[in-house]
Amino acid sequence: MASRPKTDTIPFAPKASYPVRSGNRIKPLIDGEPAFRRVCEAIEGAQHSVWVTVTFMWETCRMPDGRGSPLDVLNRAAERGLDVRMVFWRPDPETEYLKTNAFWGAPEHLDKLRASASTIRIRWDRAKLGFCQHQKSWIIDAGYAAETAFLGGINLNPHSVVTPGHSGGEGQNHDLYIELAGPSTVDVHHNFVQRWNEASERHLFDGRWGEGSDSDLPFPTEVPGNRGNASVQIQRTIADGRMLCGQATPQGTAYPVHEGERSNFDQYCAAIHAARRSIYMENQYIAVPEILGSLRLALLRGVEIVAVVPAAGEIPDALSELATFDQFTLAGIAGLSEDGKRSNVWVHSKLMIVDGEWGTVGSCNMHHYSLFGNCELNAAFWCNETARALLDELLYEHLAMSVTELDDLAALQLFGRIVRSNRQLFESGDSSWQGLAYSLISKL
Repeated sequence: MASRPKTDTIPFAPKASYPVRSGNRIKPLIDGEPAFRRVCEAIEGAQHSVWVTVTFMWETCRMPDGRGSPLDVLNRAAERGLDVRMVFWRPDPETEYLKTNAFWGAPEHLDKLRASASTIRIRWDRAKLGFCQHQKSWIIDAGYAAETAFLGGINLNPHSVVTPGHSGGEGQNHDLYIELAGPSTVDVHHNFVQRWNEASERHLFDGRWGEGSDSDLPFPTEVPGNRGNASVQIQRTIADGRMLCGQATPQGTAYPVHEGERSNFDQYCAAIHAARRSIYMENQYIAVPEILGSLRLALLRGVEIVAVVPAAGEIPDALSELATFDQFTLAGIAGLSEDGKRSNVWVHSKLMIVDGEWGTVGSCNMHHYSLFGNCELNAAFWCNETARALLDELLYEHLAMSVTELDDLAALQLFGRIVRSNRQLFESGDSSWQGLAYSLISKL
């Protein structure tokens, strides 16, 4: 078994399928246009394979720099002889309304594949009834020395393929991926193999596409070499125990799980409980009582907390009540267009940074669905340099100023002061704010 990296103040999730692995490199990719540009570059440089898990893919989505649709990019990779595989979510009757945003294997979707003579291999997969296969991951050259993974929350839709700064007007999402290289990519690889091999629709006539899509994949047996200095644990929400009964993970697994996995929930709670100075969060939903209760306890300990959420979304009463603490800031973001008007940006990211030294990025919202029912994928990382780089880049976008000379606590306190000032300008009808972020609560 591999030795366990040291995790000084933030504990890891002990009941997880995958161990903490040291030696990883993480690069944040903030907002969809730069993220998908880098994903496309990696696909274009791939030598062996491209494997993808997808929740939503819109017909109108286009990749950056005139590359065409996501299928265009992947078809070109398959035409070069690469093994290109995709696992798509297929909604069930309780999630039927989401089919309009999904490439779920409808007759018109199969017609599109035929028309392009696509040689991509596809399997479709349902989730636990009423829930979602919500993972968003890309793994390039799985099983080879250059194995690289991308994961986060960005969907394949035109609202997400946008530039940092969000100056393009209404209907934009703020989100991110991370690029991961090093030993923990084997766990993203392993997760894909589990998803592929156990895809629920694989035996149906319309449940797979492409020559070779009827064959299962072998599980990885070797861990890639070190590529950086971050310790990483790949964490999941898995409600369906069938997917957790496959092959053991390679070289270092300590936690075979057979009745579901909720290491995302366990890690969120553990990180909040362990926070000593600061918590920075971006999440589409923060609505689970255990999370809200943990945040309240952190505030009582004197921890400075910033939560960036959708400005146009409904704010739970329990989240608003946290704003009674002086050191809690609840903020949204709004882009400034060339015409001088502000448009709210939907915060779709799912991330947390604690004490400027630990972080997590992935697909997991802080609501009941993501924490206890959907199929989700996050990467938690223990690395001061990586955590601070992510925090600094996010605050630079949201505040239009650098905070690199400040410690994590001072940076979040500055954030609070600026967004409260921006709130006053917002209430007076003045759109000449500093940066994008403004307080969602009137607080003097």
